[in-house]
Amino acid sequence: MSDRAAGPYGITCGPDGALWFTLVHHGRIGRLTPDGDVTSYRLELASGGPSVITTGPDGALWFTEFRGHRIGRITTTGTITSFPLPRPDAGPFGITVGPDHALWFTEAGADRIGRITLDGDITEFPLPLSGAFPSAIANGPDGRLWFTMNQANAIGAIGVDGAVTVNPLPTPAAAPVGITAGADGAMWFVEIGAGRIGRITPDGEIDEFALPDRASRPHAIAADADGNCWFTEWGANRVGRITPAGRIDEHDLPGPSSEPHGITVAPDGTVWTALETGAVVRLTPR
Repeated sequence: MSDRAAGPYGITCGPDGALWFTLVHHGRIGRLTPDGDVTSYRLELASGGPSVITTGPDGALWFTEFRGHRIGRITTTGTITSFPLPRPDAGPFGITVGPDHALWFTEAGADRIGRITLDGDITEFPLPLSGAFPSAIANGPDGRLWFTMNQANAIGAIGVDGAVTVNPLPTPAAAPVGITAGADGAMWFVEIGAGRIGRITPDGEIDEFALPDRASRPHAIAADADGNCWFTEWGANRVGRITPAGRIDEHDLPGPSSEPHGITVAPDGTVWTALETGAVVRLTPR
């Protein structure tokens, strides 16, 4: 669907029934309809590095520009707005809708969690650790935003008042990246450095589940309506599923070394993943 250099990276289901994805290396946002029609929209900065994308409460798609240090917004008709961040080294990566109907995002380069309203007002909250490299972020069941601290080997949670809790992981050098809210009331995350899937309850209890291939480098994770979580294995060319009980199933991707990154579950239960080598793949669970 795109050339290898474009780099499909983040992906989400839009309110218009299409899949929306970032083209991290070309500075574009892509749209894929269920019929297979593809459109892409050029951002102001071709080198901005659009990374993670999510549907906002306003019916638009919101995304981070990791190298451009901006938060972007695109309507389903392709109108783009850009919001520069106060810090030139912010490195925004993960983004999600909070319980307050604002967008919350991580600043990997500045050890901060950011909040942007639908009008573009930005607030930043410093983390209690330096060099933490906050990565993905997701809205939790307890009214807090949960995020991975990739270089601090921890899972963080932040309230809408800015209060931060840090939960260290038991496995050294786990390097968590993706995180999602499971249907079981816990947060599920991937450990790219340890080849594990993690689960943390709102009160901080952590379980870890080892993948069959510890070098598979799990990257992103998304929950389905049945209580399972789906994740990409960037280093092993697979998509995996973990049940609430911890059973793991894996599915090989069609091409070799396709570098799966972002993943999302559509309302009909199909699973979509963005391959940095230039494609978007659909998996229909049985």
